[in-house]
Amino acid sequence: MTEPWLHVIGVTARGVQSLAPEQRLLLDQAKVIIGPPRSLPKVRELDDRLVTWQSPLSAMIEQILSYRGTPTVILATGDPTWFGIGATLTAHIAEHEFEIHPAPSAFSLAAARMKWPLQNVKCISVHGRPVEILHSHIVPGQRILALTSDATTVADIAKILTNRGYGESQVTVLNAMGGETESQVAFKAKDHTNKGVGNLNTVAIDCVADERAPVLPPLPGLPDGAFVHDGQLTKREVRAATLAKLAPLPSQHLWDVGAGCGSIAIEWMRAAPRATATCFERMSARIEMIEKNRKALGAPGLKIVAGQAPQSFDALPSPDAIFIGGDVGNQELFDACWEALKPGGRLVANAVTLDGETALVARLEKHGGDLARIEVSHLDTVGSHKTLRPRMAVTQWNVTKPIEGDR
Repeated sequence: MTEPWLHVIGVTARGVQSLAPEQRLLLDQAKVIIGPPRSLPKVRELDDRLVTWQSPLSAMIEQILSYRGTPTVILATGDPTWFGIGATLTAHIAEHEFEIHPAPSAFSLAAARMKWPLQNVKCISVHGRPVEILHSHIVPGQRILALTSDATTVADIAKILTNRGYGESQVTVLNAMGGETESQVAFKAKDHTNKGVGNLNTVAIDCVADERAPVLPPLPGLPDGAFVHDGQLTKREVRAATLAKLAPLPSQHLWDVGAGCGSIAIEWMRAAPRATATCFERMSARIEMIEKNRKALGAPGLKIVAGQAPQSFDALPSPDAIFIGGDVGNQELFDACWEALKPGGRLVANAVTLDGETALVARLEKHGGDLARIEVSHLDTVGSHKTLRPRMAVTQWNVTKPIEGDR
C-alpha cells in the first residue's frame, strides 16, 4: 500500500515543542506545512514551507487537495478528530492517503483540570457555530465542556444560561491550556465578567437550575409553552407519539411538511446526535416562529424552505423520514413525499378531519403500515367540579417504505 502523503498532527498550546520524535520527523520531512496563523510562527521562522490555511472550509479543502502527492503536514489544535479537520478530511480524501496524529484534546485537558469524569460530560463546539446549540444541552445536573471562538463566546454562553433560568450555573473559563500563559477564571453565569477571559479558551459549565427554570430534556414531548406558536401546533402528547414513530436516529434527515411552528423538526434534531431536518412552510408568520423556536430550543441548524409543497421539494436530497402534519388529504403532496422518501424510510401523517382520515385509510390499503387513533383529555372545570375535557382525536398513519427486493 502507498505511504500516506498527508499527515494531520495535533499540537497543544506549546506548539511543536510538544511533539513526539516520530511526529517531529514527519514535520521535518514535509515539503508543505499548513496550519492556522497562531501555530505557524512556532514551527520555524522564515521557513518557506509554511502555508497559512485558507477560509472558508471549502477553500481550505481545495488548498489541501492541491498538494496531493506532495509530503504535507497539517498542524491542528489538540485532537483533530474532535470537531476538527481530521474528521472532515474523510469526506474528501481516501483513508489510505492520510494519517492523524492526535495530541490531548481540549476536552481531555479541561476534564483533567476540572477533575470531571469525561465519559459523563457533554462535549460540544460553538467554535464557528451558532452558540444557540447550547440550548439543547442545558438541563439540571448536566456538565458541559464547550470549545469557543473567542472571549465574546463566553459572554454569549453566560447570557443564554442566565436567560434560561440557569444563572446559578458555575462557569469556568480555561485559557490556553498546556501553554505558558495557561490560566483559569470562574464565576456564576449571572455574574459574568470578561476579566481574565482570553481568546483561546474552553468553557466548563456545571448546570444549576433556578427554582422556576423550565426543564426541557432531549426526550420528545416538550411542553407546548416551550414553542412560539399560533395554535397550529402538534400538541405535546401527540408530538411525543409522532416522534416515537418517526424514530430519530443519528445523522438522519427529516422533512417536516407543513411545519407550522417547527415543533416536530426541532424535537427530531434534539433527540438524536447529528440529526438534521428541513421544514417546509408557506406562511411567512409561521416561518418567523420556526426561526425563533430553532434558536431558543437548540436547533439553529434547522433548514427552512419557504413556499408551497410539493413544488418546494425540487432538487433536495431524499430524507430518511417524513412527517406530514397539514393538508393530509392532498394526494399530489403525498405522492411527492412518497417518491422522495428513501427506501426503508419512515413516513408519519396525522389527520384530524374526516377527509384526511379517509385518505389515510386508502393509503393504508395500498401501502400497508399501521393506523392508530390518539385521544387525549386534559383537566378542566365545570363550575366547581373538575373534569377531563377531550381534545380533537388524531388519526395517525405510519409506514416504512419498502426496500427494493422486499416489495
